[in-house]
Amino acid sequence: MKKYFYSILIMVFAWAYIYSFSEANAKKTNKIEVAATSFYDLCIPTLDAKNSICMKDLKGKYILCVNVASECGYTPQYAELQKLADTYKGKLVVIGFPCNQFLGQEPGTAAEIQQFCTKNYGITFPLTEKIEVKGASKHLIYQWLTEKSLNGQMDVKIGWNFNKILIDPNGNWLKHFSSNVKPMSEEITSLIK
Repeated sequence: MKKYFYSILIMVFAWAYIYSFSEANAKKTNKIEVAATSFYDLCIPTLDAKNSICMKDLKGKYILCVNVASECGYTPQYAELQKLADTYKGKLVVIGFPCNQFLGQEPGTAAEIQQFCTKNYGITFPLTEKIEVKGASKHLIYQWLTEKSLNGQMDVKIGWNFNKILIDPNGNWLKHFSSNVKPMSEEITSLIK
């Protein structure tokens, strides 16, 4: 009886060891696959969920990614974001990513957000579905935008609404701008060549 007990015990430990080793390899493999992801591999549904914005369709243009909110002190930047998009039309695409993670300043539904942006600021640049830009549920696009292991350039902490990240026409991470950097500032426009 003792022989069987020890045999079973050894088999359980062996199985547990093999299983943990295979799980570690699977996690390592997944991380490598994610790390190899290009910005152009990423897509996200539009605010109305009728279409998707696929970054590969924007190749050859600068892309300014901005986490936006309708009830923030920086919300008036919508006007400058639209002006920036109009000024550099054909060279730059501004994408707004509605986010409710900062003091609940984007509480509206997709329809309410769209109506607010259109009515108050005449927004014509694309807006995505509402997402999270930090924490455990951070959207894959914001994982790429904020993690050096994915973007190859810099770790970024999104600390508030209207942070801006510029991607170059080849899909490379170019620069992060904090909320207080205005969209039409020389800091941003000087990089759009």
